[in-house]
Amino acid sequence: MGNASGVSRGDRNRNARLARLRALVPTQNAIVGVDLADRKQTVVVCDHDSKVLARRTFRCRAWDLGAALDWAVDRAAARGFAGVTVACEPTGHRWRVLGQLAAQRSMPFVCVQPMQTSWARRSEDLTVDKTDDTDAVLIARLTAQLRCYLPEPVDETWGRLRHLGARREQLITEAGSQIQQIRALLECVWPAALDTARQPFRSKTWAAAMTVICDRDGGQLARTRRLGLARFERAVRREISHRGGQRPSLRILRALFAALADPAGVTAHRLGALERVALLLEDWQHAGQRLADTEARMAAVLDQLELTALATSISGLSPIGAAAILAETGDPRRFPTARALVKHAGLAPRENTSGAFTGRTKLTGQGRPGLRLAAWRTVWGAQKANPVYAARYHHLTTREHNKLTPTQAQTVIAAAILRHLHAVITTGTAWDPSIATHGTRHRQAAPIAA
Repeated sequence: MGNASGVSRGDRNRNARLARLRALVPTQNAIVGVDLADRKQTVVVCDHDSKVLARRTFRCRAWDLGAALDWAVDRAAARGFAGVTVACEPTGHRWRVLGQLAAQRSMPFVCVQPMQTSWARRSEDLTVDKTDDTDAVLIARLTAQLRCYLPEPVDETWGRLRHLGARREQLITEAGSQIQQIRALLECVWPAALDTARQPFRSKTWAAAMTVICDRDGGQLARTRRLGLARFERAVRREISHRGGQRPSLRILRALFAALADPAGVTAHRLGALERVALLLEDWQHAGQRLADTEARMAAVLDQLELTALATSISGLSPIGAAAILAETGDPRRFPTARALVKHAGLAPRENTSGAFTGRTKLTGQGRPGLRLAAWRTVWGAQKANPVYAARYHHLTTREHNKLTPTQAQTVIAAAILRHLHAVITTGTAWDPSIATHGTRHRQAAPIAA
């Protein structure tokens, strides 16, 4: 039988989402809209037509809003409502405080995106006027229209993974900044040093040798050269052992020693710049150690959640890559469909059609940027190690009709990784390359054909 009602899968998913929100915002509940700030909290109690039943400003911190919620319940009960639903914008940390206070009183709690409030503010009177009183009413109105969402449930283990993921991202950014500074300084005062290795910042030998040159001799290249190659090699070996390495690359070491005689560079700034390079090399090393410790903690949390085997069953997805993605998503089971997770990352395609016109399809670019970045970083390893992703990439970039650019194809792979990760975790089954290639229907039809 066909779909006689004409209701699409998207319609069913939307209807289910509205049903979940309606359970949180029932018509017998009044809506408490809260505009949060540091020491000033604006609270309004509204009905479902956004008529203001009560309004009050509380001069207190977010932790003291329990009295405001109790006051709102009394005002709602006086107007015949059975309870209240609390709504606010998820800005800063205060919304989490309000959510905990509401949970302690068994009050439903939802959030309204600040972008929704901004659009509603403009449509209210076609101005950009902004006041706390108006925003509180708009939050309540959007909640009554079910233009809200249920925030991620609080869990200690998942919360720890999220904080570790945030620290990992901070350390990656810090290390990247230090690498860029070292590169810029060397390009100015000693460019030959960057040509001694194909990828100098991935070479332990290069980093150890640069530490010897910049730290031991204060950046005086002639003094280091007078050491001779043999003594220079012994110093670099000691530095590599100190960094946890075993043996240096003699090719890189000798090339760097030969570069000591290269006169290219702004010599007037060489001593000062190489002193900065020495300090940056030390900071870079410490950042790498802290990053390794953070990643080890994330892997331990993934083991604690008993998700390591499931996540890494996807060929090419490392435990750290999976943990970085899950640190941004939280528990994937809270997303009803894999497409909802892809939308959350901003990797879903955005259609542009009207009548007979069909425009260019682009990504939404909305959602969580950190999740989009975490998924994008996993593409490089997965594309090489996973034959399904490699074949998909080759097909997308070589087909005759609608051929994609390499970047577009990699974006498709990133979205596929998110869908597959959602599938293996929600179903509790390991990744199957046959299902990933052909889908579940193909697998079910195979025994019948045999």
